[in-house]
Amino acid sequence: MKSLLPISVLVSVLFAACSNLPQTNPNRELAWPSFHGRDARGVADGYTTPTKWNVESGENIKWKTKIPGMAHSSPILWGDRLYVTTAVRDGDAELKVGLYGSIGSVENEGPHKFQLLSIDRNSGEIIWTKTAWEGLPKIKRHPKGSHAASSPATDGTHVAAFFGTEGLYVYNTLGELLWKKDFGVLDSGFFKVKTAQWGFASSPVIHDGRLYVQCDVQDNSFIAAFDVKTGDEIWRTKREDVCSWGTPTVDVSTERHQLVVNGFKHIGGYDIATGKELWKTKGGGDIPVPTPIVAHGLVFITSAHGRASPILAISTSASGEFPIEADKSEHMVWSQQRGGNYMQTPVVYGDEFYGCRDSGIVSCIDAKTGKRHYRKRLTSAGGGFSASGVAADGKLYFPSEEGEIYVVKAGKEFEILAINELGENCMASPAISAGTLYFRTKGHLIAVAAPAPK
Repeated sequence: MKSLLPISVLVSVLFAACSNLPQTNPNRELAWPSFHGRDARGVADGYTTPTKWNVESGENIKWKTKIPGMAHSSPILWGDRLYVTTAVRDGDAELKVGLYGSIGSVENEGPHKFQLLSIDRNSGEIIWTKTAWEGLPKIKRHPKGSHAASSPATDGTHVAAFFGTEGLYVYNTLGELLWKKDFGVLDSGFFKVKTAQWGFASSPVIHDGRLYVQCDVQDNSFIAAFDVKTGDEIWRTKREDVCSWGTPTVDVSTERHQLVVNGFKHIGGYDIATGKELWKTKGGGDIPVPTPIVAHGLVFITSAHGRASPILAISTSASGEFPIEADKSEHMVWSQQRGGNYMQTPVVYGDEFYGCRDSGIVSCIDAKTGKRHYRKRLTSAGGGFSASGVAADGKLYFPSEEGEIYVVKAGKEFEILAINELGENCMASPAISAGTLYFRTKGHLIAVAAPAPK
């Protein structure tokens, strides 16, 4: 007769098996699975979110956790787990914020550890840390950038971390490495001065069993799809474009399933199953950063560098190649040739489009028609804004580089409800889930939540 396993061993085995199951929420919509939230929209409604808080006194602060290294990647969340990436080196990493036009790179930083961290959303405790790569980075970064600028992505079972030249890594929720990819050198910088290296920043996206990456770099740009379980390449499409730092956006409707990307020479949509080009336009800012967002049957694209700073509203059913001007194509539902964002992904909240420029000027525009409701400055004190704003509970949250969070009332009239200090530089776009805001600063991850009703 075979001997039975001790109860303690059985419990351990069952616990290990269960903890590798997807980190599901009672409501899947509570997840913030990739950069700028679900479908990059930056919106998480249905719960009360705080207007005011105080990190120093602890008012409405759920927890504050020190994160090693420096990164501008955003936190993501699924179930009870947050995930963040970071780049750790000896000593404090240089960070120069503010409004300036230097194109130079940071020199002689030494070896780094590129890491992925799993954090308990309720307590802020770091559950595990995995070092994906260690050594001297091949590509330098901008003084305002970081070596871990790409946000991770998750589907509740897999967690992807992309470190550009140093590779793409996919783990399970226990932190076990499932597969990795080396794409060679992915050099992102100013295409007019190729010696200016600024670092990679496009984030991966996971959708329906596939992982998508956009790699617009100095040479051999492409967009590709991989099986998220195995890493097998499903398709790869070459892109004739200059460097960009935006993340691709998945748009699924009854008409088509497409992957939408920002660019300078090639703004466009690709068939999500095959990678075949569906539509294309070009122009705008020649250093495209903002991620496309989709709402009201429109794809919203913005960019700003050089002489151009457009905001484009393109039909999700667009086809072929067409010009960027609205009066020259039926596919361009409306466009404005000035006023677009340089760094920040915009938000469509309700019927309004909100964009915050790097100088802190916020525009509110009717998303369906392009009619402007207001254009107002958040602060007269100067300073820069790089992180993307988010929306919830009738409010918009715009982080400044100095770590001030401007809370603006949603709607056609401009009203600042509060200004809250984080106490550190903030270059990462926040995450929201179930009424809690998660802010990534230079040295910490901070959870901000309104007190529970009595």
